[in-house]
Amino acid sequence: MATTFDDIIHSEQPVLVDFFATWCGPCKMMHPILDELKTRMGAAVTIIKVDVDKNREAAQALGIQSVPTLIIFQKGEIKWRQSGVVAAPVLQQVMESLTLGYGYGDVLI
Repeated sequence: MATTFDDIIHSEQPVLVDFFATWCGPCKMMHPILDELKTRMGAAVTIIKVDVDKNREAAQALGIQSVPTLIIFQKGEIKWRQSGVVAAPVLQQVMESLTLGYGYGDVLI
């Protein structure tokens, strides 16, 4: 049985989805950033890439208007969304805040 996109984004663990296009320069810049994030976080992060040109319906359903667009899903809900290039430490902070149960932007003292 194949795992579907819907199955993946309904995970308890946060899932980072990179909506990209092969012709997009900034999208190409995200590849090493996502590799760095995976190295930093290992099994604690699931990252999937969705080519908007090959998956137009998914991109339209989520209102993707520019690439790269990064969306973090948890239990099927959008928890964070950003268009453009985002640094690995920022992505790590967002992912960790969701993993630890804090909302993004919460101040931890």
